[in-house]
Formats: sequence, C-alpha cells, structure tokens
Amino acid sequence: MHYVQIIFTLAWRNLWRNHRRTIIMLAAISVGAWAMIFMTSLMRGMVNEMLRDGIRALPGHVQVHHPDYRDDPSVGNLVSLTSAEIDATLAGAGIERFTARIRVPAIISSERESRGVTLIGADPLREKSVAAVGSEIVEGRNLDGPDDGGVVLGRKLAEKLETQVGKRIVLMSQDPDNEVADRGYRVVGLFEANLAAHEEAFVFAGRETVQKMLRIDDRVSEVAVAGDDYRVVDALLAEVRVLMGKDDEVLPWTELDEYLGTMLGVMDGFVLVWVVVIFLALSFGLVNTLVMAVFERVREIGLMLALGMRPSSILGQIIVESVLLLVLGLIIGNLLAFASIIPLKDGIDISIVAEGMEMFGASSILYPEIEKSDVILANIVVLVLGFIASLSPAWQASRYEPVEAITKV
Repeated sequence: MHYVQIIFTLAWRNLWRNHRRTIIMLAAISVGAWAMIFMTSLMRGMVNEMLRDGIRALPGHVQVHHPDYRDDPSVGNLVSLTSAEIDATLAGAGIERFTARIRVPAIISSERESRGVTLIGADPLREKSVAAVGSEIVEGRNLDGPDDGGVVLGRKLAEKLETQVGKRIVLMSQDPDNEVADRGYRVVGLFEANLAAHEEAFVFAGRETVQKMLRIDDRVSEVAVAGDDYRVVDALLAEVRVLMGKDDEVLPWTELDEYLGTMLGVMDGFVLVWVVVIFLALSFGLVNTLVMAVFERVREIGLMLALGMRPSSILGQIIVESVLLLVLGLIIGNLLAFASIIPLKDGIDISIVAEGMEMFGASSILYPEIEKSDVILANIVVLVLGFIASLSPAWQASRYEPVEAITKV
C-alpha cells in the first residue's frame, strides 16, 4: 500500500512540474469530453424524438393487421376479431394500453378544397393510452367517444382546406363491396403534431360512426398495443401473438417502419464511433505530453533506476500520470457537459431549418437527452484508449539503462 502511495505521489508531482503544458492538455481533454457528451446528447435527443414521433404516427409498439393489410390498406383487409372481442381479449390478459381502430385511405372535401388523407376511426380514450397523433387538441374539443359524429383535423390540414372548427366537411372512402361510402361531418377540433406532415395526413372520427359509414359492423383494420419501453418489445410481441391467434399478422414497430428501426441501431453505433474519433484527436496531444515529460526527466529516471527503483515502477509511474491527467480532464469535461445541457432541457428552436429536418422525420424543436450509458461509454473509452496510448512512452522510460540515462545530455 505504501509503495502504491509513493507511485501516486511521484506521478502527481511530476504532472505539475510543467503546469502550463498540463493545463493545456487538461483543457484539450475537457473540451473533448464535453464535445463527446454534448454532441451525443443532441444526436440522441434528435433520434429519440424521431422515434417517438414515428411511434405516435404508427402508433404503438406492436400492431395487429390482416396479413394483406400492409400491401393493400383497404377496408377489405380487416382484423379477424371484432373490436368488442379485441377489448375483451387484451383487457382480460391485463394489457392496459391498446386501441382497436379503423385506418383506411379517404378523401376529405371542404367547401373549397379536397385532399387525400388517412381516415382513423378511433376510440379517443384508447388513443390517448398509446399517445397517438391527434391527442394534442389546440382548438375546439376532442372526440367524446367512439360514437361521436364529429371529426378532428390537423391544424395544417384545416389551413389547406380553408376550413375551421364548426364547419362541415365530407369524407369519402370505399366499403368492402368497392362502393363509394361517404358522410358529412362537422369539424369539432384541431390537433397539433410535432411534424407538419402528420397534421396534414390524419383525420380522426368516432370508430362506431366510421364503421357505420363503411358498413363493416364491429370490425377494425388495426390494433395498436403500447408497452413501457419502445426499445424492449419482444415480451409484449410474443404475448400479443399468442392472444390474437394465427389468422392475423402481429409485428413490432421496428418492422412496421424499418427506417425508424434502423435509426435506433445506427444511433447506438454512432455514439461509439463519435467517441473514438474525438479521442483519436486527443491521443496525439496525450502521447506528445507524456513523451515530452519522459524526455525532460531522462537523467532523473536514470538516477532512480541507479538507486534501485525497478523498471516496472517507472512504467507504473508514467501510466499513473496519464490516468490522472485523463481523470481530471474527464471530470471537468463531464461537469461542463451537464452545465451546458441542463439549461437546454426546454428544447432548442431549429425552426430555421425545419423543412430540412422534417425530411428526416425530425421536429423543429431539438431536446438534448443525456443517457447514463452514453456518458459511461465515453468515459470508459477515453480511459481505456488513454491507458493504451500511455504504454509506449511509459515502456520507453522503463527501458533506459541507468548509466546511459544519467550521462545523457
């Protein structure tokens, strides 16, 4: 224990012999650590928001459809169970967050304009449980229930149609016999979404009202089930597959939207690559600092070897200097990162590039997110690679011959 204490004491004193160089290196490591964590939190926040927005638009973590529905999302491809049977089956199994809905292509017409949309026949209370698009009402009211005769539009869609709350619109789709099914509705509310595309794409009406319009009795085209964590859905997926039977297709959100599923994997890989790239830039400065520190103390090292200090002790001393330098820099960098991210928790307005961000499925407000795993990964990678980088100058110092080192000018 006393031996270890001596090594640490010598390493700490040697570190501050040339305090200017140490401070410069500390600043470089701190800025590098800050950049790793800060940029990772920005990217993590952007990707997580993209995933959440995508899941809200699906929505749900697991979905149930007719096997042909994804290729042909028409009213002819319906789930095998009725909505009443679905409610009884899932609720009876203890699943609380689910919704059975109709989701079909439709045309909406106002007094002035017409648009192609996706008509959602929904139970509003169930939709809220899965945090679906359409839950954020900004004007008017939401649907009162599955038998509500009104309709809820996105704010952007209302602007395109030149309509507003209280006005009437007409929705047209096809029934199972390929006949035109239409009905007049009154706009009762407008919703807001993080992405303008979602406000223009979806129209919400009461499920029972839409079922009557399409003449499909109590049938639905989609069941969405939400779990506790969108990253972990395997157990939920297996349970829903057992409950729904073999006649329907049950898939996780990662397969329903492969782009979003890929983004989740890419983000985890990006964090590691970003940390390694930043460290590679830092490693040149770290190795240079240690090499210079060894070069300046060649005679001193030779004297310690001549007095009986083992080469392994010299090796350990140089490595400890490197680790101390890295630990100090990481502590300062971590504190800087948290100090710069916490004030931004309410979001960064990037609406100036909103159109470009929306092409990637990202909203105009960026919310940085610090994940413990990202911070731990950044610190571990820096310490491990820093240790490896310090081995070369430390090994060089431990291989000096005492007489040659003492007489070296």
